[in-house]
Amino acid sequence: MKRILDYKATEPRRSFNVAQPTMIPLAPGRVRLASVRIMIPRNSSRNTVELVATVGVRGITGISQVRFRIFRDGKEIFNTQQGIESAGSEQNYTVAFQAIDQNVPSGSHTYTLTAENRTSGTAVSVVGPISFSALAIKKS
Repeated sequence: MKRILDYKATEPRRSFNVAQPTMIPLAPGRVRLASVRIMIPRNSSRNTVELVATVGVRGITGISQVRFRIFRDGKEIFNTQQGIESAGSEQNYTVAFQAIDQNVPSGSHTYTLTAENRTSGTAVSVVGPISFSALAIKKS
């Protein structure tokens, strides 16, 4: 049996908007896209936090390799990389991914979603939407 401990979600950008892009900086720089705070109660040692992210991006020049990272309290717990093209009809993308954080200590924890461009000489931006959610579950 499983029990929901906490759930938080944020949607800092609700729709696609090319007119208000957020540039994704070249690594080692990165842009913070979203964050959520989860509370894990005491005596909940057997738990998982399911994290789901969706980010709308647009390729501007070249083929950018964008690394998305999720941090818990400043420590990286997950990353994934996505190639973003800028030519033809393949310049707007919705990147979606999920991660699982297991046996999170009790207390309040902040999960942060970031993005960085790993390819020099290219440009890519966030154009939305952005959503980020965290669901904490205790295993019985």
